[in-house]
Amino acid sequence: MPQQGYSIGRDRSVAIILPTGSTLRLNKVTSFQSKQDTSEQKIKGLDGVTDHLRFYEGWSGTFKIERRGPELDVYFAQLEANFYAGADEPPAIMQETIKEPNGSVSQYRYERVLLKYDDAGTSEADKSVTQSISFLASRRIKQA
Repeated sequence: MPQQGYSIGRDRSVAIILPTGSTLRLNKVTSFQSKQDTSEQKIKGLDGVTDHLRFYEGWSGTFKIERRGPELDVYFAQLEANFYAGADEPPAIMQETIKEPNGSVSQYRYERVLLKYDDAGTSEADKSVTQSISFLASRRIKQA
């Protein structure tokens, strides 16, 4: 639901689809940030003119989540156990859906997603436990 023609955070949802086909439940997501990763190269010719090249290197971002259950702890504990058991870690997929201010819906698929447990949370009396995960993805492809 946009407001006065502006996109707001409530207009966006993200689902993480695991290699098994199941969805990783994130509980109460309070923040999602994503950005395109690139590198650039300057080429300065003998004529003094500088050209610029850009190379696309995927996407990255973060989630802030209020802990409402053990899902993230269980998921990342299993990944760690798999690593020490010598098991492969296949990538996940993320699906982002945005309700646009004009009423249309945009969808993007992030491919070959690697998730990282940045912060399992700090426990304090009378405060919720905020967790954070980050991701790296090889591509972001427009679906709709």
